[in-house]
Amino acid sequence: MKITPCNILSHELIGLEVEVLDSRNKSQVGIKGIVLDETMYTLVIGIPGKFRKVILKKIAVFKFRLPDGTLVKVEGKYLVGRPEDRLKKRLRLW
Repeated sequence: MKITPCNILSHELIGLEVEVLDSRNKSQVGIKGIVLDETMYTLVIGIPGKFRKVILKKIAVFKFRLPDGTLVKVEGKYLVGRPEDRLKKRLRLW
């Protein structure tokens, strides 16, 4: 199934380009890269072989670039949860 802005919360995020738009930790704002890993509470953002930053989901706002080039702004609080459980969860419109 194709990733769209409406169903991004129920898709795998690893491999998508991402930027941190806002965060309570102001040193994280502006971090750009690829989602390298995802846990229940964090996203690991970086460039393979160069750098890795661990960002808490619930305190940040992310901008994802979908494979078709569309940009989607997502509040991290909607991403909190185990990736495999989030994929199964039925979500209301956010």
